[in-house]
Amino acid sequence: MTRIIALIDGSVYAESVCDHIAWIATKTEVSAKILHVIGRRDIASEPVNLSGNIGFGARTALLEELAELDAQKAKVALKRGRLLLEEAKARLEAAGVGNVETKLRNGDLAETVHEFEAEADLIVIGKRGEGADFAKMHLGSNLERVVRSTHKAIVIASRAFKPINKVLIAFDGGDMAAKAVHQVSRNPILTGLPCKLVMAGTDTPDARRKLEDAATALKAAGNPVEIEIVAGPPDKVISEMIERENFDLLVMGAYSHSRLRALFLGSTTTEMIRSCKVPVVIFR
Repeated sequence: MTRIIALIDGSVYAESVCDHIAWIATKTEVSAKILHVIGRRDIASEPVNLSGNIGFGARTALLEELAELDAQKAKVALKRGRLLLEEAKARLEAAGVGNVETKLRNGDLAETVHEFEAEADLIVIGKRGEGADFAKMHLGSNLERVVRSTHKAIVIASRAFKPINKVLIAFDGGDMAAKAVHQVSRNPILTGLPCKLVMAGTDTPDARRKLEDAATALKAAGNPVEIEIVAGPPDKVISEMIERENFDLLVMGAYSHSRLRALFLGSTTTEMIRSCKVPVVIFR
């Protein structure tokens, strides 16, 4: 059984997170734990500067009013959180996922993920949260923090789910890329899906040998495989190929010692996930 932690908020990505899990459930038996975390900014009032010329009594009354407002916001946030979890659970159960649990927590999202990740095989989170700037296509800060901190495989869901029939694997020849290929070859979720291994860089005999070795492992697992080496920066090469050849999923290993390392440790991370319109799976 694949144990999944799903992270949802009030954004449009919550439905997509559920739909990605429902698709996974068509490939293998799953249990899902849906988490909604109420952050401090969700329940706290905006800071108020009380250092000006205001009487002690008025200041006290204002502080009491702000405290009452915070309490009301906390109640609303709890009620809203329960509703979001109920709707997500109902969506999964309607899709045939029977083993669904919900958790409502107060605090920090990354810390909550760390608390629960030991009991999970996979984490699913939306590309953007409700606090992200959709007009500028910014990613949520929580996403980057979760990607950087978790030790589990993570699925970054796209805005709307579509069936996954074709997979692009970003490959750099490093140890983590090889581990990602190994995990794909053993993963029942991706069994039999056509894959393309792509390396961004110079076409050398060593690079081609590593690509061919990886392709052999995938073919042995039943995945049809193509390989290609393309000159250029990894983020540009990969995002353009996904668009041009209509891939449905991007798979990568994390913390590789190459230019791909920047995809999940630096500013290129944001650009890569932002520009790709498909879900991204990061294997540890």
